[in-house]
Amino acid sequence: MTEGSGRTGRPGRTETSGRTETSGRDGASGRTETSGRDGATAGDGAVGGGDDSPYSLAWLGLREPADARARATELLRPVRDRLPGTGPLLIRDLGCGSGSMGRWLAGQLPGPQHWVLYDREAGLLDHAREHLPATAADGSPITVETRECDLTRLTAGDLAGASLVTASALLDLLSPAEVERLATACVEAGCPALLTLSVRGEVELSPADPLDAEIAAAFDAHQRRETGGQRLLGPDAVDAAAEAFRRLGATVLVRPSPWQLGPERPELTAQWLRGWVGAAVEQRPELAAPAAAYLDRRLAANAAGALRAIVGHADLLAMDGHTDRSLTDGHAGPVAVDG
Repeated sequence: MTEGSGRTGRPGRTETSGRTETSGRDGASGRTETSGRDGATAGDGAVGGGDDSPYSLAWLGLREPADARARATELLRPVRDRLPGTGPLLIRDLGCGSGSMGRWLAGQLPGPQHWVLYDREAGLLDHAREHLPATAADGSPITVETRECDLTRLTAGDLAGASLVTASALLDLLSPAEVERLATACVEAGCPALLTLSVRGEVELSPADPLDAEIAAAFDAHQRRETGGQRLLGPDAVDAAAEAFRRLGATVLVRPSPWQLGPERPELTAQWLRGWVGAAVEQRPELAAPAAAYLDRRLAANAAGALRAIVGHADLLAMDGHTDRSLTDGHAGPVAVDG
């Protein structure tokens, strides 16, 4: 990655931009070419797309409170335990989107921090850079750098020196080979990785509807579809990543981080429903007519405050193989722990 020119942002912080543009298959590096990974509406619009595209600022802002509430906070202690005790932290956030990971995590870590934000969308990078916190938990300064790139091509050299690698809603958009490369890059760079909010193929709606299971199965098949000659992992991503990290000698902790949707977030629930059903129909066009009636029923229930949904996600933390036994539920060696 090349270093770019520095520029000054808000008072008390330095912001730099080091952008490298590389080409990659559609759907890589944290962005899908069709539906959003959690069921957002179709289209890879990012900032330039419509407000209902899965990676528009409007959608990312809508989901951010649900993401923050869902994140597995119990993984913060082992993260802090792995951070260096001296010098500024260097945190590389892959597929940063609007910067929600930085806004959630930076204020919970002590000491000076330098965040390097990676994404393919220049508009999202600009927004993320401008909206990260200016100070850490103890008032220390936070600086920000952005890099526009294809995440599937990152190597250990690109991640070198990182105190921590982070990502949100990324793993399930990758192929098995891409997850393997990411795990290898993190392990060879010697940095822990906190990879959060990956879908698990678990959706529970209340009250139930006879079409729930068929829509869910079609959506999961869409998440596992082949694109650009590669199969996406979708709901299998967490297990695949955990296995890849363990093969490389890392200790892996996995914790649930489900979205809790209901009357308190009707706009988010409605947007999620439209995208979830839309992806199912894209995968199985013969569902179009029954799915349209299904969506009408679900949206009406949501508008009446009568619908709740639990959308399963998981957070994964991969670290070096020498870890506190209390974090592995008493098991020796690298393990994956599902809560």
